[in-house]
Amino acid sequence: MLQMRGDIRLAKHLDELGFDEFWVGEHHSTGWEVIASPELFLAAVGEHTQQIRLGTGVVSLPYHHPFNVAQRIVQLDHMTRGRVIFGTGPGALPSDAYMLGIDPMTQRDRQDEAIGVIRRLFAGERVTHESDWFTLKDARLQLFPLQEDMPFVVASSISPSGMTLAGKYGIGALSIGSNSDAGLAALPTQWGFAEQAAAKSGKTVSRDNWRVLMSWHIAETREQARAEAGAGLMKWHNEYTVGTLMRPGAKEFTSPDHAVDQTAFVDGAAAVIGTPDDLVAAIRQLSESAGGFGTVLGFVHDWASRENTLKSWDLVARYVIPEIHGLLDGYRASRQYVIDHRDSFERAAEAVLSKIMAHEGAAAALKAGMAGNVAMRSPNAPDLNKAAAALKN
Repeated sequence: MLQMRGDIRLAKHLDELGFDEFWVGEHHSTGWEVIASPELFLAAVGEHTQQIRLGTGVVSLPYHHPFNVAQRIVQLDHMTRGRVIFGTGPGALPSDAYMLGIDPMTQRDRQDEAIGVIRRLFAGERVTHESDWFTLKDARLQLFPLQEDMPFVVASSISPSGMTLAGKYGIGALSIGSNSDAGLAALPTQWGFAEQAAAKSGKTVSRDNWRVLMSWHIAETREQARAEAGAGLMKWHNEYTVGTLMRPGAKEFTSPDHAVDQTAFVDGAAAVIGTPDDLVAAIRQLSESAGGFGTVLGFVHDWASRENTLKSWDLVARYVIPEIHGLLDGYRASRQYVIDHRDSFERAAEAVLSKIMAHEGAAAALKAGMAGNVAMRSPNAPDLNKAAAALKN
């Protein structure tokens, strides 16, 4: 209960910091990921936030009757005043599918089938559909999404199926764990699957609707970030990735420093553990490697304490987002203009000096020079010491 309440507070914090999107997935086993219904959770988040978009990341479509999914998403869209992004997947955890008696070989085809039906229902069609896992008879929604064109997103990992579905339906994609520069997991290769499927289906896909997942923990210095995240990262990797999921090729870390080094400081690193500048550089490098994408998603984890985790997100909002979006360019240009055109502003200082010289008391004080400091320097202040020296002469 406390974990869920804490996650709601995190969403509220991210909303107040100006983040664009908040995503929640669906998991039913492994003992590590506790939210079973993203729709229920996001409905609660919607009551505590104002602007942030709310994404299901993801609803595992083979686990549900498509009509029920469509109705829940429509209701969520109305409850959150049109802030829903509908993300779907085939179901990532084999243990979830096993408990539900679902053959993993059928999951991706069922996701495809469900997406087609849900899009027809959202479009207002009356649908009759007979499948080996669900049936619809003259089915039509009685309430439609608040958004005229609700964003659809398909999750993609290493398999080409997610990107292929994005291309087939002309919808968005969410790339998970695809930071390598080569092979099947390379982002350019993944995006190529989407473009090929789109061309085949007569659809178009846009990189603006492509989301790419990254992991990070940010602090004022690399040393501080390492100290804050190392032990939690080691525990998460050893107990979850290796000990629970038994991911092929994954080996236990031997120390917190080893965990940080292997996660954030190797070629093709999947995470950033460092400063805001380190994250800015990593995002730009990833975007260049991928050929461009629309949105960066940060993976929420418990590597650091709750306090330091919130501070990490705060640093991202204050320093990384403005840099990535070019929000500081105007300030820097204005500053440089003042530096480069200083001679043009000397008349302002002359105006101040003329008023001093026209005032008998001020002129007398000026002769004594400018001793001590002032609370705030005037941008138009003349060189009073120089002027006083001239008067003495």
